Amino acid sequence: MSKKKPFTVDDAYALETPADSTQLYGVWAETYDEDFVAASGYVVYRRVVEQLLKHRNAINGPVLDIGCGTGIVGVGLHAGGLKLIDGIDISPEMLEVSRKKRAADGDLVYRNLIAADLTAKVDLADDQYAALISAGTFTHGHLGSQSLDEMWRVAAPGAWCAIGVRTTHFTAAKFDEKLAMDVADEVITEPDLVEAHMYMPGVGDAEHANDKAFIIVCQVL
Repeated sequence: MSKKKPFTVDDAYALETPADSTQLYGVWAETYDEDFVAASGYVVYRRVVEQLLKHRNAINGPVLDIGCGTGIVGVGLHAGGLKLIDGIDISPEMLEVSRKKRAADGDLVYRNLIAADLTAKVDLADDQYAALISAGTFTHGHLGSQSLDEMWRVAAPGAWCAIGVRTTHFTAAKFDEKLAMDVADEVITEPDLVEAHMYMPGVGDAEHANDKAFIIVCQVL
């Protein structure tokens, strides 16, 4: 019997609707870390984690990992000293992989895991998270800049945020306009945009070797 062809970067980039995401990641969850993270040299999540950890001494409370997938961001946060982490993702199958993730000390990485679609209101209380992080959610597909409103809502005043957005999606979905509006409305501080490569050179698909993301670093007011 021939081995199933692994999913690729292009499969992820082709997603357009919540149903597309649920279907793809439901099938991909068990092999995602091998098929995508390792095979493509996916590294931008590490850069996003690094940006949030720069502010770890000011983070006194739980962190929400938005689009937590298989939990690779949570592992990095835990290793960096942020150990109170909840995760949210549209795929129940991805969440089941995250549920099993353990840190180097043997602790489970996540406190709570929630299945939810960020295009709708999420069943989380206002103002409860001391930090927000998202590494791979805003790279393609159905989640545009308006989804940031739901993220800001659940963040406590002063919460630090590190949110990765693929540069092409940043432009297409007009994240610059949304961020400027939220700054003007005193919802967030003026963000820093940190540009980072999404993939390690020479590892994965040459077509995507130069794909980049902006990491939005700001505080919720």
